[in-house]
Amino acid sequence: MELSPSAHVDSFTRDHLPSPELWPTLEFTLPELQYPDRLNAAEVLIDQSVEKFGAQRTALLAPDGTSLSYGQLLKRANQVAQVLVEDYGLVPGNRVMLRGPNNAWLVACWLGVIKAGGVVVTTMAALRAAEISKLATLTGPVALITDYRFAEDALKASGGGYPVISYGGTSRDDLAQQAAGKSGEFTAVATAADDVALLGPTSGTTGVPKITMHFHRDILANADTFARYILEPTKDDVFAGSPPLAFTFGLGGLVVFPFRFGASSLLTERATPVQLAEQSHAAGATILFTAPTAYRAILKNGKADLLRPLRVAVSAGEHLPADTWHQVREATGLELVNGIGSTEMLHVFVSAAGKDIKPGTTGKAIPGFRATVLDTEGNEAAANEPGRLAVIGPTGCRYLDDPRQRNYVESGWNITGDIFSRDEDGFFTYQARSDNMIVSSGYNIGGPEVEQALDQHPDVLENAVVARPDPNRGSIVCAFVVLVEGAEADEAKAKELQDFVKATIAPYKYPREIRFVTELPRNPSGKLQHFKLREAFNGSPVA
Repeated sequence: MELSPSAHVDSFTRDHLPSPELWPTLEFTLPELQYPDRLNAAEVLIDQSVEKFGAQRTALLAPDGTSLSYGQLLKRANQVAQVLVEDYGLVPGNRVMLRGPNNAWLVACWLGVIKAGGVVVTTMAALRAAEISKLATLTGPVALITDYRFAEDALKASGGGYPVISYGGTSRDDLAQQAAGKSGEFTAVATAADDVALLGPTSGTTGVPKITMHFHRDILANADTFARYILEPTKDDVFAGSPPLAFTFGLGGLVVFPFRFGASSLLTERATPVQLAEQSHAAGATILFTAPTAYRAILKNGKADLLRPLRVAVSAGEHLPADTWHQVREATGLELVNGIGSTEMLHVFVSAAGKDIKPGTTGKAIPGFRATVLDTEGNEAAANEPGRLAVIGPTGCRYLDDPRQRNYVESGWNITGDIFSRDEDGFFTYQARSDNMIVSSGYNIGGPEVEQALDQHPDVLENAVVARPDPNRGSIVCAFVVLVEGAEADEAKAKELQDFVKATIAPYKYPREIRFVTELPRNPSGKLQHFKLREAFNGSPVA
């Protein structure tokens, strides 16, 4: 596929796209997917929304009752763009990392970077300095913008190699102070529809994150497929949800989808499932995004009434069991919209809503996408036979300069790493992950990354990490640990190792269960056999 002339002065992302023969097949089958050659996604989402829906319409809400209109958000995004271009010399194509919880400033910065022609790299606020540094090495940012409360690790990671700009604080050089001195007038850079707009890090199953590359048109494509056809949003909807904006699932559900249709979004920095339900109810939310774990917690705490006013409740991030679906419907009358997506595809590509829902299944390929199940030979599997989920649509996997591109794309199909079956009616049913990814409460956690963190502890001789099924979280991280001679395998040591992991990588990745063993199972060639560790959860011996 031939690319349009780029508007990027800094050609880093174009230079590091995969070779054309390694790209997946891209299809633009819907009229909504026919985008112009020159397209700036942020301009469409904020400037054009102001023109279409009005500057006074509410864009963002906070749990404390404060809000930001579309016009106010546009001015703030323009001011951020001005600061980056006029004060820090940003040129189109430069990468800017973002770090912070879900709040209005993070959204304004995201829009501002993209309006200026920059490439945004949004990271989890919980990441430690070593994790940030790893992402910075891969993406080469010219600046990192961070919530002031999370600046310490950002500064440590930068080592003075690029400026760290804080927002939300009281210092004289705070971004809010710098932005206040700007006019708020900024013309979006006329980027190409196929210029890279964002780099999305994944939780790599090898311990090394993969960086997905998404174009300006990709950002809109998920709104014009999943949101438009499954959620059917209107300007009167209020979106809410738990996923961080660093996850493309959260970015779509809390920024791209509402802004595409003139709706508003409630942003919660941190909330338990019950708090999320309470805050969403108070804000008048009509569309909610969260994981099955959260819906179960809300019901168990007797708060089902808070969900009843919702128009749509979306479940994604982990497998939705049929019994959870039925429990939610019985308690609230809501029929959860299930779905599966990936960072590589940007958002959901298999889902169903309304009369098309079949409890226990994930759904069908949504309009604009095709999906199938492939066997080990690359042929389509028979009905109800498990195999590898494969997808084609207007978005697709493009890793930043990564040999693992060859693993994800096969004969034009995006191979998601999930095992599914498909019935005679075209409904897909989840079976398992085909790699060592652990999905816990909607968070993707790469097992090898946790293993590497544990290996750094002086008392750990070797370890292996797998997912253990859990009724509340779907799965939890379980570590099988062999200690060095003389170290005590007791509860205190387990707690010490857990705290060590929390201090080394993002705390949500820590092993909630640690099992001490004398050796790990290996095959004759010495390769670790993770499947035997998983068998331990069924009562089989580890070794």
